[in-house]
Amino acid sequence: MKPFKMASREYRESDTIIEIKTAAQPVIIGEGYCTIIAGPCAVECRESYIEMAKLLQAAGAHILRGGLFKPRTSPYSFKGLGSPGIDIIREARRVTGLPVATEIMDVRDLDVLYETTDILQVGSRNMQNFSLLQEMGKLDKPVLLKRGLSATIEEWLLAAEYILNGGNDKVILCERGIRTFETYTRNTVDIGAVPLIKHLSHLPIMVDPSHATGKWYMVAPVARAAIAAGADGIMVEVHQDPDKALSDGKQSLTPENFRKTIKELEDLAQLGKKQFGGFSNGKSN
Repeated sequence: MKPFKMASREYRESDTIIEIKTAAQPVIIGEGYCTIIAGPCAVECRESYIEMAKLLQAAGAHILRGGLFKPRTSPYSFKGLGSPGIDIIREARRVTGLPVATEIMDVRDLDVLYETTDILQVGSRNMQNFSLLQEMGKLDKPVLLKRGLSATIEEWLLAAEYILNGGNDKVILCERGIRTFETYTRNTVDIGAVPLIKHLSHLPIMVDPSHATGKWYMVAPVARAAIAAGADGIMVEVHQDPDKALSDGKQSLTPENFRKTIKELEDLAQLGKKQFGGFSNGKSN
């Protein structure tokens, strides 16, 4: 078998389909669906985040994102609100009825984040934080595992293997670009990783065109390319005023640009016979 035994198609031929229960309809991530995760890079304050959550719900997003604990290269950059932001995403979840995804960096934050969020994200810098991955394996909650900055496909799948081997089969892979010699983009998006993962693994795969490019005007084209390549959805950053964002403003869409992108992706998903919206039709993991 492949080194990534439980993540491989040899172990499981059928696609993993993940269902996230909400107050309205369940949201589905996996083959046959096109699911959109959207929101600002970081939760900055209550008023702006609740406003954005309502805008995203109206525009057609299926899952909210919002960072509370941000791993930043510089210790002087905005690193999120931390624990005080938990009540804000809890309120956004209640007001919109949408599930919420946020990043976990430290196992000491696990208890409170587990109760507050629907998807726990392991970011690229923690892809090989094996102690954290092992804790994720003990959970009964979806984990979105981003590809590391310089990780190979095999290293990425072996990181997923840590979670699967711990007993948690709700793993979502996320291609977010890798570091290469190119400097005109923040990272180099590996669109080819999408069909390759589909061939090697039964796990769903999403693409983050915001971090992959670092430029807002490239987000929509790369998002379309991702869906055309077979991705099960995208994760995209949106901000009311990107120029004033406390983190990642240059790669954030405005609400208006997000609405345009959603329409383009919906049309593309229909061509690929994907159910846009991620709403359940009876299939689940």
